[in-house]
Amino acid sequence: MPSVYDLHSHSDLSDGTVPPTAVVERAAANGVAFLALTDHDLTDGLAEAAAAAARAGITLISGVEISATWSGRTVHVVGLNIDPANSQLQAGLAGLRAVRNERARDIGERLERAGIAGAYDGARRLAHGPILSRTHFARYLVEAGHAGDVGRAFKRFLHKGRPGHVPSRWNPMAEVVEWIRAASGRAVLAHPARYPLSGGQVRQLLTDFREAGGEGVEVVSGSHGPGDVDRFARLAQEFGLLASAGSDYHGPEIAWRDLGRLAPMPAGCTPVWHDWPTAAAEPHAMISGSKH
Repeated sequence: MPSVYDLHSHSDLSDGTVPPTAVVERAAANGVAFLALTDHDLTDGLAEAAAAAARAGITLISGVEISATWSGRTVHVVGLNIDPANSQLQAGLAGLRAVRNERARDIGERLERAGIAGAYDGARRLAHGPILSRTHFARYLVEAGHAGDVGRAFKRFLHKGRPGHVPSRWNPMAEVVEWIRAASGRAVLAHPARYPLSGGQVRQLLTDFREAGGEGVEVVSGSHGPGDVDRFARLAQEFGLLASAGSDYHGPEIAWRDLGRLAPMPAGCTPVWHDWPTAAAEPHAMISGSKH
């Protein structure tokens, strides 16, 4: 039976709901052999996750998910097999965290003006790491009774045109890809079906991503339906991009994005892990500094 790869997951150090150890333990329980922890804009959980992976008998891939700007829109780029000690990568991530913190204060102030007191402090209380995201505000809004669930909180308060919306200011996508490459990593475009783009815009995004040095695209994702998987399998082959697979796990509350519960990789795709060391060759280690 082929090994199970899940190369996109989050802990409570960014916008997940459980610690890195719990992410690894659930992955192991679900039969995942290779797991990437890809917290938003930080790598703080990798050491804890690597120790947990050694105990659980699975292999941790060192990763990160980075917010970027392309054509005035936000896209996410996953870095796999990164060297987390790389200074260029860490300087870039530190800058993004500063942008996030500034945005969070603006969101809190706007919600305050809209009559929702204590939103910033409430979101901060729900954050267990240095990342304070819109998801933390959405969870607070649900907790405080302003919305029935996180999705409704985004639609009512945090999306464009709503009282808590603050535009994001991320670094250009090409620059983010360069950080990943400087850290010996492989850049993968995350969950491409989630972006509200036309067919022509998707093709332009993939063109620009490849030209910037991007190497892969998430074909199999927790947020991709069967039609999305087939579509991006074809596009990956057309554009010469490697195919990745990841649940985008954020916690046990979202069962349909559970770790390892992924559609099979379509035939004809070259997996992003095709040239990685095997678990037997490098057991239980964060694979970094290897051929990326």
